[in-house]
Amino acid sequence: MDFVMKQALGGATKDMGKMLGGEEEKDPDAEKKEEERQEALRQQEEERKAKYARMEAERESMRQGIRDKYGLKKKEEREAEAQAAMEQASEGSLTRPKKAVPAGCGDEEEEDEGIMDTVMKYLPGPLQDMFNKK
Repeated sequence: MDFVMKQALGGATKDMGKMLGGEEEKDPDAEKKEEERQEALRQQEEERKAKYARMEAERESMRQGIRDKYGLKKKEEREAEAQAAMEQASEGSLTRPKKAVPAGCGDEEEEDEGIMDTVMKYLPGPLQDMFNKK
């Protein structure tokens, strides 16, 4: 009957028997092949990670070369230096550290000029002379 069935299906393969309810042939090396495939995948993943780690190390060395050439610092280094400066400034103080005053805000002591002196600066020469002759 097998022969007649295969001829009717045009010489069907082994898979046809499975579809018709026959038993599946088990490959004795299937487990070994699957294990080898898993090992190959693990090895490929490790190689890929090593490759990208090497590339990143190369990029970082290039970045460091640029930082050295132009005197730049990493963001973490700048933050660490600012934090160290704040700690050093507040060392021995019992209160919290003061906030930094922006540049140009109260750094220099300004001269107190009278309103007359300020107006005199903007007057033309002959008018200045008139007021100065008093």
